[in-house]
Amino acid sequence: MKDVVETTPAVLILLGPPGAGKGTQARMLENEFGLVQLSTGDLLRAAVAAGTEAGKRAKAVMEAGELVSDDIVIAILRDRLAEPDCARGVILDGFPRTTVQAAALDELLAANGQKIDAAISLEVEDAAMVTRISGRYTCAGCGEGYHDTFKTPEQSGTCDKCGGTEFKRRADDNAETVASRLEAYHAQTAPLIAYYDDKDVLKRIDAMGEIDEIAQGLANIVKGAVN
Repeated sequence: MKDVVETTPAVLILLGPPGAGKGTQARMLENEFGLVQLSTGDLLRAAVAAGTEAGKRAKAVMEAGELVSDDIVIAILRDRLAEPDCARGVILDGFPRTTVQAAALDELLAANGQKIDAAISLEVEDAAMVTRISGRYTCAGCGEGYHDTFKTPEQSGTCDKCGGTEFKRRADDNAETVASRLEAYHAQTAPLIAYYDDKDVLKRIDAMGEIDEIAQGLANIVKGAVN
């Protein structure tokens, strides 16, 4: 009879500015490796809806118009990591945002016999991100996405998918706002990059190429963490 080898759930962190493709890549990793993407916003909403103890604390804070504290987020994350669907591993998106949160996350994982397997930074060029994001718009009818440069309707003014003629653009998808968000991201994330680099778990991926090429690079990293 062969010995049963228990594996520790993989914990991956996905770093990258708005428009870098974190959501798209995380979904692909979920499908390929059976991981679960966990974003701070989704975690908070789910905990509040479920009425967990930490969720009740978060709800009270949010209803008061205040920011949810790190200890509440950690408590919610602790509960979520214990769910059966996280047995294979998780991809953290949007948390941690500071080195204080990163240290608290390390403590939580250590208590569970876990650690950060890889903090993956999707590296992009700011100028390209401004062009990529500020050119986005969607069909008001079906939500099909388009871009001023990279993906325009086959027939100008008419949605390829539903034939609609009304389109909408997010108010914050303009060059000035995008540039400001990128600047804030770099200021906020730079210490995290150094933090995980010091721990020898930082991995960098060129996220300016084709989606499939980026996915392959991420898969190569993830394979080493989940096997």
